[in-house]
Amino acid sequence: MPQNMTSRERVIRTLNYQQVDRVPVDLGGTSCSGTHVSIISKLRQVLGLNKEDEAIKVIDPYQMLGEVDYDLQELLGIDITLLPAPKNMFGFANSDWKQWKLNDGTNVLVPGKFNTIPDSDGNILQYPEGDLSVKPSGKMPKNGFYFDAIIRQNVINDSDLNPADNLEEFTLLTEDDLKYYEQQAISLFRNTNMAIVMAIPGAAFGDAALIPALFLKNPKGIRDIEEWYISTVLRRDYIKQVFATQAEIAVRNLEMLYQAVGEKIQIAWMDGADLAAQNTLFCSPSTYDELYLPHAKKVNDWIHTHTKWKTMKHCCGACEPLIENFINAGYDILNPIQCSAKGMDPQKLVDKYGGRIVFWGGGVDTQKTLPFGTPQDVYNEVTKRVDILGQKSGFVFNTIHNIQATTPIDNVLAMFSALGRKFNLNSNSSMVGNIN
Repeated sequence: MPQNMTSRERVIRTLNYQQVDRVPVDLGGTSCSGTHVSIISKLRQVLGLNKEDEAIKVIDPYQMLGEVDYDLQELLGIDITLLPAPKNMFGFANSDWKQWKLNDGTNVLVPGKFNTIPDSDGNILQYPEGDLSVKPSGKMPKNGFYFDAIIRQNVINDSDLNPADNLEEFTLLTEDDLKYYEQQAISLFRNTNMAIVMAIPGAAFGDAALIPALFLKNPKGIRDIEEWYISTVLRRDYIKQVFATQAEIAVRNLEMLYQAVGEKIQIAWMDGADLAAQNTLFCSPSTYDELYLPHAKKVNDWIHTHTKWKTMKHCCGACEPLIENFINAGYDILNPIQCSAKGMDPQKLVDKYGGRIVFWGGGVDTQKTLPFGTPQDVYNEVTKRVDILGQKSGFVFNTIHNIQATTPIDNVLAMFSALGRKFNLNSNSSMVGNIN
């Protein structure tokens, strides 16, 4: 087995179920494997990378995720980096940075079109494309940490429903978009040795984060998440028409994207649609095969025929009954492996699916252990999960979804300590010194 692999080599071998020198680690490689900006701020301070109150960039204003910059990636031994989209979830570019302050007092940097207005209850309202003249699309509750989607849906009249209304956001990439992707891919490929993840536009079928269309000023069609899930049963033909056209557009965009970035990326983030809750499914395996699989398979097949990329499917919750369906749809990677959900015992998952789909995540529970356990609890869980999920190779370490605001920094450090990282901590840390 080769020693001292580069991050890119380590990830590529892992995605092909080959032995590696150590488990690859992701932090910030996708929109579901990052960290709240306040945690990045505190982590950089305790590791001596930042002065107190030095502002960190918010790269995902919807979830308020912080930038994991190269120096932090290097210090923590991170192996994956993100090729960001031209615009964020609110429809404006991450550029022209300006100062902003979180509810807990943390200074951050936000994009220039991050325009907010407080309402009479103290909630913070966010606007699509930063346009204050239209209705807000996001709301951060008073003393909250993230934005919630504001549902902007007209009264549904089935006789007037037009699938084109739910396709407004699925458009062909522009020349400027393609030039952006090309330049980002070249920069990351040349200037890092990390594996690169790129989110594929329009390849997520029925993603609840996208349905409200926070980025559209006046969204039409079915935009209420509850109404959408009802429609997968009561308006299935409508949903099929949306998905079919969406898949066609996605393939045309893939053709252009591949010309732009080639083999400089290694992982295609395809789909963030959650189809399971904590204890059950949102749709049956048979419904998945009828409604989702044909379209997911179409885009996966194009990628596997024309590129070396590996494709990633995101699904939180108790999704075990659907994993075989995800494999049949052509996904190479499943994220986040929510081990606390029903039927998601990590050893049983390895026994049944190990070697057939890569496990990306599952390294530590972000609902209980990481935010509320002791550093020793975190250390023990991380060590155990790495041993179990890495048995057949094909495991990339990440937390179960994003690290949440208010998570103790000592617990985050304990997580990386369990991965073999050693730190010279400054006086701001009370990190337990006898974790073993």
